[in-house]
Amino acid sequence: MYDLTGFQRDLLYVAAGLDEPHGLAIKDELEKYYEVEIHHGRLYPNLDTIVDKGLVEKGEKDRRTNLYSVTRRGRREIEDRREWESQYVDELFE
Repeated sequence: MYDLTGFQRDLLYVAAGLDEPHGLAIKDELEKYYEVEIHHGRLYPNLDTIVDKGLVEKGEKDRRTNLYSVTRRGRREIEDRREWESQYVDELFE
């Protein structure tokens, strides 16, 4: 996950946290967090990147809607990242 941008990492985290996430649902969640509009030209190429890296699988819900699911590798990467982060920030919250 070290080679992902912060935006790509956020895409992965949101995809992991939503039930049957599709592009617009992921976009909506990130817009709430970032408090700015996320353009399709930014969203979908970055989703494709995390798909290409094997962190997320892309499937079809219907002819117009893609579903994204985090792969086993993606879950492992999230877990590894959380362990790495915790060594630096856990003390702040104790």
